[in-house]
Amino acid sequence: MVNTNGIRIAQEDGFAERLAGYIPQFELYLQFDSLRRDPLMQLRGADLRSIREKALEKLNRLNVSTTLVVTVERGVNDDEMGRIVDFALQQKCIRGVTFQPVQQAGRLAGYDPARHRLTLSEVRRRILEQTSAFRPEDLIPVPCHPDSLAMAYAMKLGGKVVPLTGMIDPQVLIDGGRNTIIYERDEAVRNHIFKLFATNHSPQSQATTLRELLCCLPQVIAPKNLGYDNLFRVLIVQFIDAQSFDLRSIKKTCIHIAHPDAKRLIPFDTYNMFYRDGLEESRLQPLRERVLASV
Repeated sequence: MVNTNGIRIAQEDGFAERLAGYIPQFELYLQFDSLRRDPLMQLRGADLRSIREKALEKLNRLNVSTTLVVTVERGVNDDEMGRIVDFALQQKCIRGVTFQPVQQAGRLAGYDPARHRLTLSEVRRRILEQTSAFRPEDLIPVPCHPDSLAMAYAMKLGGKVVPLTGMIDPQVLIDGGRNTIIYERDEAVRNHIFKLFATNHSPQSQATTLRELLCCLPQVIAPKNLGYDNLFRVLIVQFIDAQSFDLRSIKKTCIHIAHPDAKRLIPFDTYNMFYRDGLEESRLQPLRERVLASV
């Protein structure tokens, strides 16, 4: 997986072709905060629309699996999330959109949590209000971390969008592994559902898991050649910052990042607060020393 702002892809000859050489075990996460100039100037300090257009032209031509990543800020670009979903559904290479409500971490100018913060529920509500591609029952909490993750799946078939998540009994996700109400009372169905909602899929494994699940659902006729090209996913990821710090939630996190020492996996939330850009020395180490001194 590569996270990128798309500049080298748009401007450097042969770079997109080099990335395409890693297909199929490869996915691109493309920064894509807005379809308009003003939000891009506010969030990134530059009008990057032509960069995104040129990058997507190459990625579509090469069919490189791409997810658009949208940082969302209240009053800046939260009125165009549905439009971005609709735009993404028309692009051959795009497999989904990930929305990340802005958090107080990294480069952030003029951010006021009281005015600019968006909750996961607010982002979900706006998406459903702004696009008809998904219904409320399609965009649901992710079992591993319902506080911070919500997801919707759909198939793209012959120019049509077929939402899938709403076909799953939500009680399966609510009850998890407990032996209560289980869709079709079929353990295989439940296992495929939980595998599908994992956040660590490669392109191939995600398509395979979806195909296995559809074959278990009697009301769905799975296409014979169903593959990753047919898959579309909307994901909302609400990361934690100092104002919303919740240790219980952090213990449930599904998203981790490898520490540079190659010995530890760090929850993404605490990585931004305590490890990024030398924060381990300037912020975390003094905290450790104060804790030890008080023992």
